[in-house]
Amino acid sequence: MPRKKLIAANWKMYKNPTRTRDFFRDFLPLIAGHTRDEIVVCPPYVDLHAAVEAAKGSSVAIGGQDVYWKEEGAFTGEISPGMLLATGCTHVLIGHSERRQYFGETDDTVNLKLKAALEAGLTPIVCVGEVLEEREAGLTEDVLRRQCLRAFHALSGKKAGPLVIAYEPVWAIGTGKTATPQLAAEAHLLIRVEAAKAFGQEKADELRILYGGSVKPENAGTLMAEEEIDGALVGGASLDPKSFAAIVKY
Repeated sequence: MPRKKLIAANWKMYKNPTRTRDFFRDFLPLIAGHTRDEIVVCPPYVDLHAAVEAAKGSSVAIGGQDVYWKEEGAFTGEISPGMLLATGCTHVLIGHSERRQYFGETDDTVNLKLKAALEAGLTPIVCVGEVLEEREAGLTEDVLRRQCLRAFHALSGKKAGPLVIAYEPVWAIGTGKTATPQLAAEAHLLIRVEAAKAFGQEKADELRILYGGSVKPENAGTLMAEEEIDGALVGGASLDPKSFAAIVKY
């Protein structure tokens, strides 16, 4: 069976509840009746309620941008899987490169968050990818293997269930640079091989691997044409309803 593509929007630290409602007012009519792909929008925490309410009755799912691995406790500033579920979220981003770069995210915390999200019934979108220095040093394969090995640690294929991976070459995020479709497909294939080692070939064949890194309406179709690319994680271009709709309808 072909894998259903997933197009996810990561709004990062942009918009407020009013602008969130405005976005969905303009976006939903543009993708009405679109069933080919799964669509997820991940706004900041303060916008989750507005997003869930605005998307109600549509095919658009809402996700968080991060999650903690404890259900509750004295963890100021964190948000638990249960809290995300209570707002109406069904998905969550884990291990985004900006969380790794600025906020101390490690491969080991990614593993803890992944297991907690799956246990709670959320669909995790786990981000992996190399920085420019690692690519130029020929370390891309080593980095991806390490990130996958640690993220998947002590996780069975059965428990991995709805897991989604997003390959985001860090050098392509917000830079305007995009990995060529061939480079991206090669990285996706390597990730799928690592998933097969961890979960078995059947689960690896089902695993959706998204591409993230300066995805725009102009390059979405070319990227999505690659057999190994199962969707996109879209940053800046997802903030504008017309731009994001054009990517969804590539």
